[in-house]
Amino acid sequence: MFSLLQRWYQRKFSDPEAVALILILIAGFIILYFIGHLLTPLLIAIVLAYLLDWPISRLEQVGVGRRISTVIVLTIFIAVMIVAMLRIVPTVWTQGANLIGELPVMFSKMQVWMDSLPQRYPELIDRSLVDTVSDAVQKRVLGMGEKVLQASLSSLINLATIAIYCVLVPLMLFFLLSDKQKLVSSMTRFLPKNRILVGQVWHEMHQQIINYIRGKVIEIIVVGIVSYLVFMLMGLRYSALLGVSVGLSVLIPYIGAVLVTIPVAVVALFQWGPTANFGYLMLAYAIVQALDGNLLVPLLFSEAVNLHPLAIIIAVLLFGGLWGFWGVFFAIPLATLVKAVINAWPKDELSQSDGAS
Repeated sequence: MFSLLQRWYQRKFSDPEAVALILILIAGFIILYFIGHLLTPLLIAIVLAYLLDWPISRLEQVGVGRRISTVIVLTIFIAVMIVAMLRIVPTVWTQGANLIGELPVMFSKMQVWMDSLPQRYPELIDRSLVDTVSDAVQKRVLGMGEKVLQASLSSLINLATIAIYCVLVPLMLFFLLSDKQKLVSSMTRFLPKNRILVGQVWHEMHQQIINYIRGKVIEIIVVGIVSYLVFMLMGLRYSALLGVSVGLSVLIPYIGAVLVTIPVAVVALFQWGPTANFGYLMLAYAIVQALDGNLLVPLLFSEAVNLHPLAIIIAVLLFGGLWGFWGVFFAIPLATLVKAVINAWPKDELSQSDGAS
């Protein structure tokens, strides 16, 4: 058994470049797993740097210096973010508070409707089953209220952290953008000499990450705005809150669309009941989701490596469980990284001889 493992190790890891690649991946995994929460400002700055590097490069092409281009683009970006936050956050916060305050009324209406089911369908629905479901829902609603209260109290404590992030992230973002070449050169000094395979995988992943981040940001904005306009024009309550939720749901492929459908359907059902308006709203929402999945996503991610939906879902569950939000956000690039490593891994002589025969 030991000799078998030894032969397998010699076939798969005899190439120094392969060993260098696997060591870099292991080191990156250990760093993110154990101190990833400490690197949150840096991760945010890196994501924004990928997003803003394109307009800076375009300004450089017309003769503007790198540092001046960074100042211009970063100033415009911060101004747009401040205006958006001042316009969107208060509305979403108010609608969220109103929705939480209305949850007991929604629960009471649902309980009245559930209590009427045994009388309408005595042969199909048992009274004890309705009571069991009603108690379970009541406990869940009460538990949700306690969690919201705890989150509100903890958010006051986290205000200091957010304030620090508002200072650290722009500073790190500025240096990442303005000193890009110097930082890349400095990082390559710590890499092993045998890094041709590492460079091959990194070149593929670098382009994939650029396409993914830009495409995902555009998708969030487009889906959020279109969903908000649909909800607002149809008169749905909490349209801004639900529009933002639908936009952010695209961060979680497939699973996010299913989860965000529940609050949209619940709010529409309690507002209109099982009427034609409810059906029209859900039809319009289904059209938005269909256009996103069949038109917008292929258009934005046409250059991305084709991954099977099952592989994407497994990547979301696996990397999300390991690294939380960032694991979910980078699930597709990380799955692409695994695929790129497998494709670039040097073939051993035994498999090459088998293929030749």
